[in-house]
Amino acid sequence: MPRIVLIGPRGQIGHELRGTLASLGEVITAGRSEADFALDLSYPSQIENVLRETAAEVVVNAAAYTAVDQAESEREAAFAINAEAPAVMARMAKQSRALLVHISTDYVFNGEAQIAYTEEDKTEPLGVYGQSKLEGERAIRSYGGRYLILRTSWVYGLRGKNFLRTVFRLASENDNLRIVDDQFGVPNWSRTLAEGTAAVLSALRSDPARLKEIADVYHLSASGETTWCGFASAILESVQGEEGIKAKKVKPITTREYPTPAERPKRSTLDSRKLTTDFGVTLPHWRECLRQCLAARPSQGAS
Repeated sequence: MPRIVLIGPRGQIGHELRGTLASLGEVITAGRSEADFALDLSYPSQIENVLRETAAEVVVNAAAYTAVDQAESEREAAFAINAEAPAVMARMAKQSRALLVHISTDYVFNGEAQIAYTEEDKTEPLGVYGQSKLEGERAIRSYGGRYLILRTSWVYGLRGKNFLRTVFRLASENDNLRIVDDQFGVPNWSRTLAEGTAAVLSALRSDPARLKEIADVYHLSASGETTWCGFASAILESVQGEEGIKAKKVKPITTREYPTPAERPKRSTLDSRKLTTDFGVTLPHWRECLRQCLAARPSQGAS
């Protein structure tokens, strides 16, 4: 079985990848804590040492600087983790002939499209976070090794800092919620994304010739589309009546009514048809993913 190095095992997607990758090979984790190897992505030498020592055949990078607003004032930190670190991974992976799987984002687009973005659409990020992620993609491509760049969007889960848990908290503190209703995209449960990533790798493993030459970008996303307000409403509907939930409804507001340091794309829906065509992998509708996520909560309810 191949040796897989998972970078960022404590993150939302990384946590789920621990389980989904286990059936594909020996999973070795690397991160700041709770990992087999200590790794701070701000230090290139640490990345080199870990990848050299583990001699991985597959490197899965699920780590990222994801504080979108904070990135506006911490450009250097965002680029160090989102651009420079993936560049080191790509260089090391090429030297060892390993496959690099890198998780990227819908924020590489400007959000002006009227339909879902395909992999061939022009990238034009609006803020530092998106710019740093795009530079990471470009660095990986520039080394010319084997890679899979998987873009996704609006990641949420039952752990960590994300929109779902924020809505749980706000709904327990307020009678009504005010949520932006003019930004469109697709919510993605971290576990579904991990399962999709594993399915793609499994398909590649069954096609050795393609595995040896893969170097491409794919969109990995649930189907459908909604707004943050629509997503919040679906969450609230699902937990209505539970102990501790006070909120009864969600009031739609505009982006202008909720200003943030970083500009958000107006529509960053991702078209994942290429993934289905090439690998036979299709993620469920976002509402079904949300249903499955909420069903997986601990019995004590939202937290």
